[in-house]
Amino acid sequence: MSGWFVNIDWRDLGQATLDTLAMLGGSLLLTLLLGLPLGVLLFLTGRRQLLANRAANALLAAIVNLLRSVPFVILLIVMIPLTVLLVGTSLGVAGAIPPLVVGAAPFFARLVETALREVDRNTVEAVQAMGATTRQIVFRALLPEATPGIIAAATVTAAALVSFTAMAGVVGAGGLGDLAIRFGYQRFQTDVMVVTVAALLLLVQLLQTAGDRLVLHFTRR
Repeated sequence: MSGWFVNIDWRDLGQATLDTLAMLGGSLLLTLLLGLPLGVLLFLTGRRQLLANRAANALLAAIVNLLRSVPFVILLIVMIPLTVLLVGTSLGVAGAIPPLVVGAAPFFARLVETALREVDRNTVEAVQAMGATTRQIVFRALLPEATPGIIAAATVTAAALVSFTAMAGVVGAGGLGDLAIRFGYQRFQTDVMVVTVAALLLLVQLLQTAGDRLVLHFTRR
């Protein structure tokens, strides 16, 4: 194997993998925490919903669509001043997390909104008829019924974040993407590029498999 991959420093590869996992874990957690309530608000303020409000829904939709429309590489660069203000640096794992969250949270919110729209309206009306408040309807009817869809949305978002972490290597964020750019692309080391791409593909496959199993588990329930 060493004859095939002569340019690879396996310790650097291991560290880059850990950096990617750290970026993925931190950004995914914050994305779920921000994107879930945003998606719920998008749904609730929509037409004929519990908190229907055309102005609020239009504002939320405009913000989400604006952030989703910006290519992630551009977002990385544009957010550098804000990233430095928030975490003190635009480099490394810490510097990558703010733009990762800003890029992924609107995407996840839209998926959550879609999952909530698929909940049987009769279920919501039945809970509402029993005198439940909006909060109770959300936590006891909407979210439990939409759990498989939300888990599937989180899985898709996690896979997207893996590709985002790779692109973050453009601005020195570290991780597998940075390794692929600095050595695989800039130094024309094909073996480094092949291994880093394989590692990213494996990570996405593991995330997708875990997500699919969770969806199946909660669907059966």
